[in-house]
Amino acid sequence: MKSYVFPGQGSQFCGMCYDLYQNYPILNQLFKSAEEILGFDISKIMFDGSKDELIQTKVTQPAIFIHSMAILKVLGESFKPNQVAGHSLGEFSALVAAKVLSFEEGLNLVSIRAKAMQKACENSNGTMAAILALENEIIEKVCKNVEGVVLAANYNCPGQVVISGELQSVTRACEILTEKGARRALILPVSGAFHSSLMSEAKVELSKAIGETSFNKPICPIYQNVNGIGETSVEKIKENLILQLTSPVKWTQSINQMINDGATEFIEIGPGKVLQGLIKKINREMITSSPLL
Repeated sequence: MKSYVFPGQGSQFCGMCYDLYQNYPILNQLFKSAEEILGFDISKIMFDGSKDELIQTKVTQPAIFIHSMAILKVLGESFKPNQVAGHSLGEFSALVAAKVLSFEEGLNLVSIRAKAMQKACENSNGTMAAILALENEIIEKVCKNVEGVVLAANYNCPGQVVISGELQSVTRACEILTEKGARRALILPVSGAFHSSLMSEAKVELSKAIGETSFNKPICPIYQNVNGIGETSVEKIKENLILQLTSPVKWTQSINQMINDGATEFIEIGPGKVLQGLIKKINREMITSSPLL
């Protein structure tokens, strides 16, 4: 069974989507629509922008979403998903792929989410750190016992968990986790503490926008970050999207559930191959690829 996965923040790169745009004139309208919705020329930043421009949350998230949507547009009728999942931001791409949202509706929500998250980042002193080669239980226990806000935020694959929270608390947790045997505890170059309670203020704006958007029933199950279960209920999908802002990304759990439900091949739709690498670490028997365009 073919399953499709969509990447989140961190997959961006300078010049992203330029080759696709050059080779497929059908993408002209997609970028025109994106400019109208966002209020700025995002293609200029994606194709020619600097790294500093591209890492702003309000730019990064729409850029990755648009790249994934451009690939879907090129695939056209050949895209027939049995299962979909997205890592963090990628969940919005997965919703469009499952025909829950249109491209325009998806991009509007992504833009609102990105701006709200950037604002929350500016109003708090948060960060994230990658913890390598340590059991989940040890990481969770250390985070629980450190003063302030810090928690396991991304369960990416066995031996790779990202923690998130207040700078001081994350730094202290990294010190303790290194003492406990982590191979690496590395502060990440991110603008804030995603998937932690420091994103609570962003939930208000996103919740309002989701409430004002019409969601359709998905054409296949979408495995959401919050619980790793294949959802088809529109109300549950909406609820999980809002919860996702302040909840851990259960990527390992999601992929394992997809495999249990019949997945044998995972195709990554978006810039880069980050998710393919994670999936291979979760289950090395899985076939992973990018679409042939």
